[in-house]
Amino acid sequence: MDDHWLVRPKTIKALWWGGCGILALTVLADLVVHHHPHFGVDGTFGFAAWFGFVSCVVLVGGSKALGALLKRRDTYYD
Repeated sequence: MDDHWLVRPKTIKALWWGGCGILALTVLADLVVHHHPHFGVDGTFGFAAWFGFVSCVVLVGGSKALGALLKRRDTYYD
């Protein structure tokens, strides 16, 4: 039986390259877009890309910390 097309190594590699290419194109498109910054820092090159990445890292880190804080022992319901 053939594997699903999404789990084939060739497809996974193509999706990674395609995603990286689209990311690079959207960051490079920032060079031709006229910005109207409100705070100064939001007018820097690639602001949306690095701000989104930093926000994602903060959210994942915060959720890990909250999970560790709220975690119960394995024998809680025993």
